[in-house]
Amino acid sequence: MHGPTLVNWLLALLTATAGAYCLTRLRQASCATTAPGSRRAHPPLARESDAAEALMGLGMAAMAVTGATVPAAVWACLFALPGAVFLLAALHAPTGRAHRLHHAVGALAMTYLALAMTVSPGGHHHHATALGTPLLTGALLLYFGGYSLWAGARLLRTPAGTLVLGTTGLPRACRLTMGIGMFAMLLTM
Repeated sequence: MHGPTLVNWLLALLTATAGAYCLTRLRQASCATTAPGSRRAHPPLARESDAAEALMGLGMAAMAVTGATVPAAVWACLFALPGAVFLLAALHAPTGRAHRLHHAVGALAMTYLALAMTVSPGGHHHHATALGTPLLTGALLLYFGGYSLWAGARLLRTPAGTLVLGTTGLPRACRLTMGIGMFAMLLTM
């Protein structure tokens, strides 16, 4: 990415931790559903969400650290295909539409970031060179900034008005981390 090295590494650490946690949840859910006599405690939409968030977290971490050293076509393919799948799933599925649409926006935003990195030679940000389309970047900044505020508010309070504590708040914290990470990555463009 185009920010300071320390910020890139901190962003990578945060998003890799969130991605690894989602991957762990996905693995635990698959082990629980394959065990004899186990009940399906983790619904398919939650497993799908964990898989998408693991991909996004680990991908964001890798992109923050490696940036332009990996060809933009690799990043674009890595995120464009899941983005298209989530977009199609959101359009055709009656349940989980908003969540899938959010994952589609995230994956397509990562594709946009990858393609914008090719504009700058060597992946270095020059103040004279604007990366990406300012209107699209601004719209994505508004979306992920708003999403981060919404996710943070949901993390702090439940509908009953109590604080979310323990492991029930960890998936929400991961979503908040991903939103803040996308916001930070877009901000460095």
